[in-house]
Amino acid sequence: MISFACQDIEFKDLLRCSFELNKTEYNVFMFLLKTDKWFITSKLGSIMNLDRTTVQKAIKRLSEKNLVTRHQENLHKGGYMFHYKIKNKEEIKQKMQNIVDNWYEEVKKEIKKW
Repeated sequence: MISFACQDIEFKDLLRCSFELNKTEYNVFMFLLKTDKWFITSKLGSIMNLDRTTVQKAIKRLSEKNLVTRHQENLHKGGYMFHYKIKNKEEIKQKMQNIVDNWYEEVKKEIKKW
């Protein structure tokens, strides 16, 4: 837990806030981070006991934030299936560090203006 002035901030909250993740997005993110394997949305939903469409929305947002990688598998009988995996953890950590650094610089500017 991180203490800031009069509030304690858990790392989970810092992570969620940094990437603007809702609860489901955070849970899917953490699951993928812990497993570091490729998953299709229906399998993720089954494992996490979530509706497939809920997982699809979460994956879409994680993908938009560049936190997951998508791989397309072309099926023999036609069509395709997308598989998802968490991005490199070090890359994610660096993104988060940049977000926090930018926030810190903005806070310093506001204090100086005051």
